[in-house]
Amino acid sequence: PTPSQLTTAVGDMETAYTDAVGRTVTNSNTNLHDGALGGKTLTAGVYKYTIGVDIGTGTELYFDGSATDVFIIQTTGSVTQAAATKVTLKNGAKAENIFWVVAGEVTVGAGAHMEGILLVKTAVKFITGSSLNGR
Repeated sequence: PTPSQLTTAVGDMETAYTDAVGRTVTNSNTNLHDGALGGKTLTAGVYKYTIGVDIGTGTELYFDGSATDVFIIQTTGSVTQAAATKVTLKNGAKAENIFWVVAGEVTVGAGAHMEGILLVKTAVKFITGSSLNGR
């Protein structure tokens, strides 16, 4: 990519981040499960966290919805996914409709699998053997 293309890509990401972070929380989805999302199932909506989000050891996070359902996870903290854990899509949910809007950093542990689009202000770290279906 050229410097001009990189500048455009960064600007587009900043626009997407600003749009996603400005979305209104749905239902009672503020600090749901105190940020401990391992073993949980999320349905379509906007989830806001003023704390870090954790997908703990030995657990999976499920996104359950149709191919058109949108999931937005906003956090002013960081997202940490433990080694050998998975984010799993159910009933037609698509990675392209899952937006992780993170002010801190995202860390995906060794051998873990993440789904979705990462809009991250600080840093994204994929440890050995981890993977992402998304962007």
